[in-house]
Amino acid sequence: MMAVNAHPAEVGVPAPNFELQDQHGTPVSLARLRGEKVVLVFYPLAFSGICSSELSALRDQPIEGARLLTVSVDSVFTHRAWADREGYTFSLLSDFWPHGQVAQAYGVFDDARGLARRGTFIIDGEGVIRWSVVNPISSARDVADYVKALADIS
Repeated sequence: MMAVNAHPAEVGVPAPNFELQDQHGTPVSLARLRGEKVVLVFYPLAFSGICSSELSALRDQPIEGARLLTVSVDSVFTHRAWADREGYTFSLLSDFWPHGQVAQAYGVFDDARGLARRGTFIIDGEGVIRWSVVNPISSARDVADYVKALADIS
């Protein structure tokens, strides 16, 4: 079991490892992505308004130089239907069971609502968190912030 953090994972520490299934049922492991930069984006729920606008922005303005992984507590089946409808080709990872375990490990799980807050973590090729932002559920993030942060990380 991963430890539950009351605060978001901190910059400068190793990113909690995980393995989750993407929208096609394929396992994706953070440990297997060593050597690549990763932009890890937690969002509350598929098909919701702000989440749809955020992920559509990521679809329309692809992030260069990093692997994009998005995570919510939705099922693999929900992610597949949403990806097919919206044309998302990046990984939508299911943190469905144990419910929200990865969001908990990153300190972005909202216990009262049972879903992830809007947390984004940029992880370098060594597996260390180099940048993060956590927004309230009602507040969208800006893709331009990710692009700028990636440019600042060697």
